[in-house]
Amino acid sequence: MINVQVRGESGTIEARAKHGVVWGPELAGLDQSVFPMLGHLLPYADTVFNHRQVATLLEEIPRLPPDVLTDEFARELIELGQKVLGGQHLYLWFLGD
Repeated sequence: MINVQVRGESGTIEARAKHGVVWGPELAGLDQSVFPMLGHLLPYADTVFNHRQVATLLEEIPRLPPDVLTDEFARELIELGQKVLGGQHLYLWFLGD
C-alpha cells in the first residue's frame, strides 16, 4: 500500500489521504515515458514531488488507464495536489511500505 501526505518543508503533515493505492500490476506496468510521475513510484520507497512535479502529476491522472487508481483515491490525490499547488513550501509525499 502506498499512502499520500502533504508535508511542509519542515516535515509537518498538513493533510493526508484517507485511501491509499495498492501496488499491483496496473500501477507497476505504467509506461514511464507516458506517465513520468506515477510511473516512477516504488512500492518500498518514499517519493516526494515538488510544486512543478505535482502539476505534471495532476495532468496524468485523467489519462490513466482504468483500474490503476480507485475513484476515491484519484479524487483525494487531486485534492492533495491542489493543496500543494495553492500553498507555499508544500510537497506531496508518496509513502511506500
